[in-house]
Amino acid sequence: MARTVWYPGHMAKGKRKLSELAGKLDIIIEVRDARAPAQTSSPLIGELSEICPVAVALSKRDLADEKATSKWLAHFSASGMKAWALDLLKPRMEPVRRDLAPFGPSHREVRLAVVGIPNVGKSMFLNALVGKSSAQVGGIPGITRGVSWYKGKGILAVDSPGILDPKADDSVQRCLAWLGSSKAEVIGGYENVALDLIAVLRRKKLWDMVEAKWSVAAPDDIPGEEILQALGRRLGCLVSGGAVDLSGAARRFVEAFSTGRLGRVTLELPEDR
Repeated sequence: MARTVWYPGHMAKGKRKLSELAGKLDIIIEVRDARAPAQTSSPLIGELSEICPVAVALSKRDLADEKATSKWLAHFSASGMKAWALDLLKPRMEPVRRDLAPFGPSHREVRLAVVGIPNVGKSMFLNALVGKSSAQVGGIPGITRGVSWYKGKGILAVDSPGILDPKADDSVQRCLAWLGSSKAEVIGGYENVALDLIAVLRRKKLWDMVEAKWSVAAPDDIPGEEILQALGRRLGCLVSGGAVDLSGAARRFVEAFSTGRLGRVTLELPEDR
């Protein structure tokens, strides 16, 4: 059977360590991608929330639809959870620190963990929160490979590797691949991931953003494979003889979506759940 989940050994080790640490923390902050807050929830959060309070930081606010983000913040607030939406390239962390202060006793720093799936911005969030740049930051899923503590701004925080759900089905993993949080290579390849993304954008009436960027239409009567061919020709992903390099076109398309180059978009709303 083809492997559908990217779950290397450092994730399992990080999960064990976080479970051990949870009882010593004042609060856990779960970082999710604002474009898909339900799909990017950590598989650990249910277990950890039984041990200590959990708050939610919606990262990549600048890539998400603003009205949709407001709905998500209202949803978390109605559930009794602290929640913030942040552009981690231009973070405003004072409101977050102010909200966190009551969770710790007056005689020491607030002790917390930053958790989440790969590449949602955990390390960038932690760096902004403690006012340092000591945690590793990058765009490659899995760059943080251990559990380490960071101190600053009245906070003692533990970072962790991004952890995926090893039991998640391939449809969830493909959604995470669109957002850059899972590896397309181990869940069917870029062509399958891109075709699924084409189908979802058409179904949700979001294809206009692609057409505005690249002038490639997607009429309902055209198969997804033909649309991917058209994208490949538009992007110049050609091989000798003029044929379209479908894998290359698929990669370009998925990466443009995951990095926000196609525009701001939110794939799900609280009521969709």
